[in-house]
Amino acid sequence: MRLRAAQRAELDARYGSDDHEPGTAPTAEDVPVFLVARDEAGRAVACGGLRPLGAGEAELKRMYVEPPSRGSGVATVVLRALEDAARARGVRRLLLETGTLQPEALRFYLREGYERIEAFGPYVGEPLSVCCARDL
Repeated sequence: MRLRAAQRAELDARYGSDDHEPGTAPTAEDVPVFLVARDEAGRAVACGGLRPLGAGEAELKRMYVEPPSRGSGVATVVLRALEDAARARGVRRLLLETGTLQPEALRFYLREGYERIEAFGPYVGEPLSVCCARDL
């Protein structure tokens, strides 16, 4: 997928390597919800997914908006749609991980009601990880 390749290239450039994602990479088998937002012309401009964690929790995965669409509100639309999909699946708490070199992502999540939390799962002890959560 074009958006995933763009996201990976951006993160590789920011972190100076392709080894910047702790834990197991998400797959179609463990991310049952994956949404793509398209512009008026039908071009995919943003995406994001949900990975169930169990016990009423899920993790936001692969949230990405291509640079020309940033600031347009599409990230909020994708995030709210993922939150709705999570609620429909019985999820009561959404968690996420972003990185220390992604300050705009952290600002976005905090503005949208997420709060910083201690690292969870594969992010425990990872110096480049910043984790957040929101009760739905």
